[in-house]
Amino acid sequence: MPVPTLLLQQAGVSLPGGRHFGPFDGLVRGGETVAVLGPSGAGKSTLLRLMAGELSAQTGQVLIDGRPLVDWPRAALASRRAVLPQSHGVAFGMPVQLVVALGRIAREPDPTQPQVVAEALAQAQAAHLAGRRFDTLSGGEQARVMLARVLAQLWDSPPGWLLVDEPLAALDPGLQLELTAALGNFCAERGHALVAVLHDLNLALGAFDRLWLVQAGQWVADLPADARAVPALETLFGVRLQCVHDTDGRPQVLLQRPPRGRGTKVVAGDAEVSGVSGSSGGAGVSGASSVAGVAGVAGVAGVAGVSGSMAAPAADHALARTA
Repeated sequence: MPVPTLLLQQAGVSLPGGRHFGPFDGLVRGGETVAVLGPSGAGKSTLLRLMAGELSAQTGQVLIDGRPLVDWPRAALASRRAVLPQSHGVAFGMPVQLVVALGRIAREPDPTQPQVVAEALAQAQAAHLAGRRFDTLSGGEQARVMLARVLAQLWDSPPGWLLVDEPLAALDPGLQLELTAALGNFCAERGHALVAVLHDLNLALGAFDRLWLVQAGQWVADLPADARAVPALETLFGVRLQCVHDTDGRPQVLLQRPPRGRGTKVVAGDAEVSGVSGSSGGAGVSGASSVAGVAGVAGVAGVAGVSGSMAAPAADHALARTA
């Protein structure tokens, strides 16, 4: 069976207020995990909405399995991709099970619905919320129920894409780790790709295969989620990071504070980030031209053509100069 693909080809969109986002180029194959990172307002959610078909590309195109996204019937698309947005307001007091069952609405009639809803709630660690009204739940509880909804949508679907926007932001740290692992396992077992907009760098480095970096509405880079990405993250966010490794050998970063009363300016090195590739494992690193005054995402020496090994040694950090 061919591996499913979601491809962005020079996809861009202009939104009210004169802001333009793109062009975006990227490839996500079934089974891959990609974290989308960037400063607030960089265009991460806009990129996800383009991939979901919630926004139509005004330039370029988005393809699913070689077919333009705009040509997919809504019911067929619902069986291949599920979307969890940042906000998930429900207009009235719906029972939790009904909220989760909305993920199955394109499958009517659906004799398996009660069982799938119960299992999806359990996987999202929300089984104890069954029988409650959605509008009586806390923010973290609502987030788990909405996560169960998208799990139910793709529960028995062919390999597709789960697109989530800050899915764990309202949750406690321990629950964030557990549900990140649950999301990864859910997608791996079914061959789904997982694309998540995140602000937590350590979640991105610890649980995802690749990092897509976005800044000022522009595509910056496609990097393997290992220590070699740290210099690019320093440049992207304008901070100094210390890279350590957890017990599984995955990189984690610590934010370095500048000396009191003095700012820190991160200056990228002069190595080139090039070689656009959508393959899992980062068999090439996509770079971009100047973004916010930084010439590409530099300082990632020897990244092009890397294998994406999780045990790879850390690259040199970007230079930091105190202002």
